[in-house]
Amino acid sequence: MRNFAPFDERLSVWTADTMKTLFGLGESDIKLGVSPTNNEKFGDYQCNAAMELTKVLKKAPRQIAQEFIDAAKRPDFVEKIDIAGPGFINFTLSNTALAEHIQSLESDPYLGVEQVGQGQTVIIDYSSPNVAKPMHIGHIRSTVIGNAIDRLYRFLGYKVIADNHLGDWGTQFGLMMVGFRSFVDEEALAKAPVEELERVYVASYNQSKEDPSWREKAKSELVKLQQGDPENRALWERFIKLSIEEFNTIYDRLDVKFDLYRGESFYNDRLPKIIQSLENKGLATESDGALIVDLEEEGMPVCIVRKSDGGYNYATTDLATVEARIEEFSPERIVYVTDERQQLHFKQFFTIAKKLGMKANLVHVWFGLMRLPEATFSTREGNVIKLAALLDEAEVRSLEMVKSSSPDMPEEQQKDLARAIGIGAIKYTDLSQNPQSLVTFTWEKALNMEGNSGPYLQYAYARISSVSDKYATKYPDTHLDQYPITIEHELERRIAIKISRFPVAIRAAAENYRPNILADYLYDLAQIYSSFYQNVPFLKADEGIRESRIRLCRSTAAVLRQGLNLLGIETPERI
Repeated sequence: MRNFAPFDERLSVWTADTMKTLFGLGESDIKLGVSPTNNEKFGDYQCNAAMELTKVLKKAPRQIAQEFIDAAKRPDFVEKIDIAGPGFINFTLSNTALAEHIQSLESDPYLGVEQVGQGQTVIIDYSSPNVAKPMHIGHIRSTVIGNAIDRLYRFLGYKVIADNHLGDWGTQFGLMMVGFRSFVDEEALAKAPVEELERVYVASYNQSKEDPSWREKAKSELVKLQQGDPENRALWERFIKLSIEEFNTIYDRLDVKFDLYRGESFYNDRLPKIIQSLENKGLATESDGALIVDLEEEGMPVCIVRKSDGGYNYATTDLATVEARIEEFSPERIVYVTDERQQLHFKQFFTIAKKLGMKANLVHVWFGLMRLPEATFSTREGNVIKLAALLDEAEVRSLEMVKSSSPDMPEEQQKDLARAIGIGAIKYTDLSQNPQSLVTFTWEKALNMEGNSGPYLQYAYARISSVSDKYATKYPDTHLDQYPITIEHELERRIAIKISRFPVAIRAAAENYRPNILADYLYDLAQIYSSFYQNVPFLKADEGIRESRIRLCRSTAAVLRQGLNLLGIETPERI
């Protein structure tokens, strides 16, 4: 058993081994593991194996549980084992073992989280805005959820490749070419490149509706681009460069980084080969001039892989992308983070990939949409809320809070703190929800300093930092590590138990692609710490007890800081 193994993992192994030996059980599918109790009065962990084994052993659950307790040699980290209800086996940990465990985590940079992903590669495909279009509110969930999953997998030891699969190809670029040459305002382009490119596209599109010759000219320019015309190619590359530069200003504000920026165009050369493979395997058939894959047996509509005009659909590009990723990276899995409206597309293309024999573990993490009440923003442009406007509004509102609570703080420090609070509030509002739920964003909830919010957790961390600083000022020559952690008070015990369960929360959040599991854990930890802070003396406690409690504070801070970092949220030392 590894050094920092969580208690439920240790208990699960011990319980399963003991029951197999005691009752002569072989390897079976019967769940013999343990899990945290829902109520502290029933101990720290419980096991329902006695109920599971009733039919196998032909005995009453309580009898099985009693035989287990009577015969088992209790592990040294367990204080007692007892029976509750119809036959639940409850475990209460030893305070000494719990204290030693928390001490051991202090020296572990991963806080007990096992590096289960070492030697394995995961590709996470998220955000994916379209070139020449500003990022809007619809991009926030893919970006924030994708980045949290990215961070979680890196923390578990995986080699993560974060790929921003840009929308950089298609018929719109013909309109962009002719529109740019006719309508662009170079001064506006210099100030707000993507906004100007979008304006140019809209103007060109509108012109095409009125002028058939304009449409034909756009088609001609698109063909030239597709055939590698140097002038059109250079202009297209300029669109991409300007777009990525502006996207990166958003990503920098969100502290989001990508390893790759590979758009749809990167895989163009592979598309004919994908079509050939589909035809060779008898998967693709012609229908009204288009090439389709019939998925009726799988309960899905047909999937068009090549349109009647010879163009390719997203499914074909995605198949080519998977093929290229397998060849280059040999990933253990490829994770796509998109909104719920793309579920059918991913089911179709995953099914076709499997039929083609592509050996890839493909995962679609879909999320519900985010909606905003009317009058949420002081400035709005049309019906689309630009992502930059959302972030600006967050910082403005947070700055008002900071100025009110800390009027004497230097102005630059106020702005920096407002940025951390505002961006963190937006992220946490999203990440604290089950990804598949619809999120209704309100500033009241996002910036609430007392409820389940980013600012509340940031404040909890800052409050612990303040306690540590006060201790260091009052006892400057004391070395904390010379004093062991001891657990005597019930609130000390509760906070130590919660800290010990950090690895379980991390694994669950990553394996289920649900950062909200980690958010829930951090909120619970902050609430327990609040009770600890309000009801247990720290600096006025006796020597030894005082140092033990400060060490518990320090461990709590380390978990909050690391957990919030995995959600992409900063932890200011002062709020």
